[in-house]
Amino acid sequence: MTIGIDNILNKIQQIEHGFQHILDGADEIFSTHSKEQCFELALTLFEHEAYQARMLATTILGKLATEDNNALCFLKERISTDENWRVQEMLAKAFDEICKHRGYKASLPLIKEWITNDNPNVIRALTEGLRIWTSRPYFKDNPSLAIALISKHKAHESEYLRKSVGNALRDISKKYSELIGQEVEQWDLSNPRIMFTYKLATKLLK
Repeated sequence: MTIGIDNILNKIQQIEHGFQHILDGADEIFSTHSKEQCFELALTLFEHEAYQARMLATTILGKLATEDNNALCFLKERISTDENWRVQEMLAKAFDEICKHRGYKASLPLIKEWITNDNPNVIRALTEGLRIWTSRPYFKDNPSLAIALISKHKAHESEYLRKSVGNALRDISKKYSELIGQEVEQWDLSNPRIMFTYKLATKLLK
């Protein structure tokens, strides 16, 4: 790796919390490298043992994936398998960045593709990344669709994902308590997984 990249890596590895230093590092790399170089660099960084380097790889790929399907595919197939929760947070941010760039309505096929994935981290990237869903263009005007999409995984075996589902629905309940109430009325609360999600989703309901 070049001296410039090593300097960025040294800087970000000294910071354990937050995301801004990662975003700044990605911007710095983009300003001095071609898209092809950025892609190759992201693949190398993803093999790094420091989670900050893998967070950086994820952010770079998220920027590329707005137009590059190879980067998008790598995010979905490989980044989603990383066991560090901070890397998964960056994947969520990357997914939102992609949808924002392409337009949330235009991203519906992509959202529906990711939401039916077998890997809970792929699904969580969008349930978490698009929070607060109803403050995003398109979903702002279609809150019921947002609720229906998120609620699909209320009974998922992954507690990590269900937590995101419940919290995303709770966010929406601040403005659309009636819609959330109507949704959860249909849930089978004898299922402990659904009950877990229900408690989070209805936290703010009277």
